[in-house]
Amino acid sequence: MTDTDTTVQNDTAGKNDNADAAPGDQHPLPVDNRASYTAFAFAFVFGHGAFAVSTGPDPLLELPGWLPFVLLGLGIVPGVILALIAAKLAQFGADEASVAREKLVGTAWGTVFIALTMAISGMTSTMEMSADAQAVLWPTGAVFVVGMINIAEGAIRRNTLHYSLGSWLTLVGAGALFFSGAGALGVLAVAGGGAYALAAYLERRRLAKLR
Repeated sequence: MTDTDTTVQNDTAGKNDNADAAPGDQHPLPVDNRASYTAFAFAFVFGHGAFAVSTGPDPLLELPGWLPFVLLGLGIVPGVILALIAAKLAQFGADEASVAREKLVGTAWGTVFIALTMAISGMTSTMEMSADAQAVLWPTGAVFVVGMINIAEGAIRRNTLHYSLGSWLTLVGAGALFFSGAGALGVLAVAGGGAYALAAYLERRRLAKLR
């Protein structure tokens, strides 16, 4: 066989390999979620934790009413911003299919929280619900829908860690409803915050394997 024949065969094999590759597989920059995971861990542990220890007729600690909200916001706001920045950076150099998937799942954030607000507002206006029940529905509902979005993000990015975190958060959000008041918030602080902290640690290892 001549060198020319070998070159032609190699070129043909390369073309066949490219033809067999599924469209939209290109995703050159993996999403780095370490910063956002850490911020959310802070929000869950200190924000929901502060609510848990200061809620109820006999709270463990007497905290100013504004403090739990501030602690929660100090984690949630940067966590959301960092997650959006990481997802945006991952789109650079990606093909159109990958970018389209990221945009679609990005719009779902607005959709699910609008739907959550409508659902809880509808229930509270048509059913007799105590203030304690309403106070539990908002954080548990938010954790549930965030978990669902993380599942979708993990699926389109082929990120098993993100998918697993979303699955766990969904179960935590639903499972916390078996408790009332401070108990439900304590579940979110420990199980949710612990999951984010563990995910932040495992994310470093995941990214190291991709490099």
